[in-house]
Amino acid sequence: MQPTTEHNEKIAKMTFATVYPLYLAKLERKCRSKVELHQVIEWLTGFNDDMISKLIYGNVTFEAFFAQAQLNPNANLITGLICGYRIEEIENPLTRNVRYLDKLVDELAKGRKMEKILRS
Repeated sequence: MQPTTEHNEKIAKMTFATVYPLYLAKLERKCRSKVELHQVIEWLTGFNDDMISKLIYGNVTFEAFFAQAQLNPNANLITGLICGYRIEEIENPLTRNVRYLDKLVDELAKGRKMEKILRS
């Protein structure tokens, strides 16, 4: 299943600041930490804690968020289903990048070991 153009546009306009607290709440319910969340964000994007804070307070869209990111070269190793979409089949690069982040957070919430999440 491929996301529609409308779906891709909606994701592009969504702000990181809106989704970040949802990621954090999901992980905290599963006894995972903010430090671990930041570790997966940094692995995927190259953003350190300070930059993550600036992006949150700057209320940047996912489009701007990923335009500034240095995507990890191993990000393409992130595969599987997330939100009903097979990540490796998503053609829109921005939507695929957001789903990479969703998948990493999901794996963290499910208790997967960090070295496996980070594809190392």
